[in-house]
Amino acid sequence: MELGAAAALGMGLAAGLGALGAAVGDGLVTGKLLEGVARQPEARGQLMTLMFISVGLIESLPIIAIVIAFILMGKMG
Repeated sequence: MELGAAAALGMGLAAGLGALGAAVGDGLVTGKLLEGVARQPEARGQLMTLMFISVGLIESLPIIAIVIAFILMGKMG
């Protein structure tokens, strides 16, 4: 396989799988937040804070994947 073709394939995989993983992670975290709030409504504020921190860390994965995709795009030329 040619280097440019491999880099293009790697770009698509990095961006696609990074976005897929973040979507699954966000859905799981949000679902668990709703379960926690349903069980203990008085802990809503504390749970929301932890959820926002978790979602922020989860969303760093696709950002890193896009950076890797841009690096691979530079190798295509």
